[in-house]
Amino acid sequence: DSRILEEQYDCMKGWVDYMARRAGDTYFWNTDFTFGDWLSFNTTRSDYPGATTDKDFITQAFFINSTNLLCRSAQLLGKSADAEKYAALSKKATEVFMTEFVTSNARLSPNTQTAYALALGFNILPPDIAAKAAARLAADVRSFKHITTGFLGTPLICHVLSDYGYFDEAFMLLNRKEYPSWLYPVTQGATTIWERWDGQKPDGTFQDAGMNSFNHYAYGAIGEWLYRVVAGIEIDEKNPGYKHTIIQPHPGGELTHVKASLQTMYGALASFWQLKDGVMTLDVTIPANTTATVKLPSAELDGVTVNEVAVTKAQVRSSEQDGVVVTVEIGSGQYRFVYKMQ
Repeated sequence: DSRILEEQYDCMKGWVDYMARRAGDTYFWNTDFTFGDWLSFNTTRSDYPGATTDKDFITQAFFINSTNLLCRSAQLLGKSADAEKYAALSKKATEVFMTEFVTSNARLSPNTQTAYALALGFNILPPDIAAKAAARLAADVRSFKHITTGFLGTPLICHVLSDYGYFDEAFMLLNRKEYPSWLYPVTQGATTIWERWDGQKPDGTFQDAGMNSFNHYAYGAIGEWLYRVVAGIEIDEKNPGYKHTIIQPHPGGELTHVKASLQTMYGALASFWQLKDGVMTLDVTIPANTTATVKLPSAELDGVTVNEVAVTKAQVRSSEQDGVVVTVEIGSGQYRFVYKMQ
């Protein structure tokens, strides 16, 4: 259903055209006020004041990403002239980005977690540079042992780490309990997501009451990663709207079980995995009139059962070994997969 794109297309185009006008012939959008990576990690140390990401880096990254999204929308809507126009604009803006902010050895300036999260999450970097940049991001996480992103980098950082295979680093961020982290507020009695990483400080004092919300979604963006990566409920862009779903759980971080569900237009879609003594149990619910691809990590085809029947003999559409993953195609219904992880 492309109606939402059709209805919003003029607004999308207007926004990108505004950025392009402000960037002018330089294709560098650095002329307007922005809040930047709001509430990123900062310190009182003289040798490291904090993880400040230059605003012109951020605006240029979002300029490119917005233009790419508009280009894709134009392609889907059959607006070939616009698609060509905005592809050319994106190319020019990306060339500026690479010249201004990226070295040949994939070091970004500024050298912050948010910078790498945006550049990689928005697919701005060419593949050879991207792999090196991801390694730099993972090394930075290991060095700090905590997150340093603000409102803009936080939604992307764990996605980027896991996309490039750095699951240990992503789970390190997820499970940390000391400031700054998602679980630090929990140790302080929080039952909601805070605006600041340290709305209540370790000594029990509070940040400025003028801007210290204790019910603020921004850092809660980690929930998307928990649903899509850890629980493994992933959209299939070729069959959007959960007409076909990819179920690909990622155990890790010493988690023993994860349960997630969402209500689609076809009904409830759910993934619930448990790991005990090396045995993986995955329960999935696939709504009526839809299908799914289930990808079982660290599995061997001959060792997988579904609803207590060997997967090779069960009533599934297909099953095959794909490296260390077993891929199973299924229709609607409820399924329980059980196997010993390798």
